[in-house]
Amino acid sequence: MTWYLCRMAGFDLETTGIDVEQDRIVTACVVQCGGGAPVQTATWLADPGIEIPEEAAKVHGITTEQARAEGRPAAEVVEQLVAALAKVVLAGTPVVAMNASFDLTILDREARRHGVQPLTDIVGTGLRVVDPLVLDKHIDRYRKGRRTLTHLCRTYGARLDGAHSADADALAACRVVWRIAQKESAIGGASLDLLHEKQIEWAREQAEGLADYFRRTPGKEHQADGVRVEWPLIPAPRQAGDR
Repeated sequence: MTWYLCRMAGFDLETTGIDVEQDRIVTACVVQCGGGAPVQTATWLADPGIEIPEEAAKVHGITTEQARAEGRPAAEVVEQLVAALAKVVLAGTPVVAMNASFDLTILDREARRHGVQPLTDIVGTGLRVVDPLVLDKHIDRYRKGRRTLTHLCRTYGARLDGAHSADADALAACRVVWRIAQKESAIGGASLDLLHEKQIEWAREQAEGLADYFRRTPGKEHQADGVRVEWPLIPAPRQAGDR
């Protein structure tokens, strides 16, 4: 059976910001769907241990006060989240994540911050990721307009029940991926191994194209150096003493 007709695990985070090295997890979701089985959703609300900026709270609706009052300790949430993802990965289920290199990198840094074994250390080379953003940019490179999850849902006719809540976004990402795979036989008919490797290549090409655009655009040249080409995870910075 083709991969998109089997089980998928949607993964999404809402965070304190967009700096993968410094920002923290606020809410998280892993939703298993497809394959003719009922949807299974696991969600978490964390106390990130730092202030949630007002701009971030406006996006996902969680304030510092709410996170402190209702959230679980960050280390506990990260440990449970890594365990949930490791379980689905080791079962051979692909992880679907919109802009995967952000969410998986944030999770990796949080794990290291709290002394939790990182996901990739547990699953090794078994991680297979499907990223609707990478797929969309590959198949429709020159389409004008934004490419947020909301916009991708509109483009592919996928339902989004409530943008910027982790559970709604995780499920919507799976719906977009299913639509793309159904529409594009080269994607839907590929093996997960091949599709994962292709996305590494496509994500690098897309990032290099963005960096080149910044270099050629007056006033944006400085942004080129901040573009990362790694996918689906940005390697952790080397620490003093690392070989």
